[in-house]
Amino acid sequence: MKGKVVWKEGMAFTAKLDGFDIIIDADEKVGGKNLGPMPKGLTLISLAGCTGMDVISILKKMRVEVDSFEVSTDGSLADEHPKKFNTIKTTYRFTGNDISSEKVKKAVSLSEERYCGVSATLQPAVELISEIIINGEIID
Repeated sequence: MKGKVVWKEGMAFTAKLDGFDIIIDADEKVGGKNLGPMPKGLTLISLAGCTGMDVISILKKMRVEVDSFEVSTDGSLADEHPKKFNTIKTTYRFTGNDISSEKVKKAVSLSEERYCGVSATLQPAVELISEIIINGEIID
């Protein structure tokens, strides 16, 4: 895995990762033009994608069928520099018939504690919180 950024203009860069290009930029308040996501936001997407892939793979092995699955992340930043993430909340949303909440909890736990490299990279520096919702109901 290799990545680099190439400056375009202002605060905008073309990020190159494994043959893919992503424009990243900054908010207008700091000289950007909002031409793409900000780098810290990509951390949230990386976490959601990493754990999402783990969870869906684990559930398939458990023979749990879902109609839809969504992972969203919400991060809170420190007020002072460096403005790092203090906490990130990950919400897992599932829909489908006869989804076992126990199997879903197990899949999420395995991802967060064993398989997701992004989670492992962020911990313990960032408090990671998770929530599971199945068919609109929050699971404890």
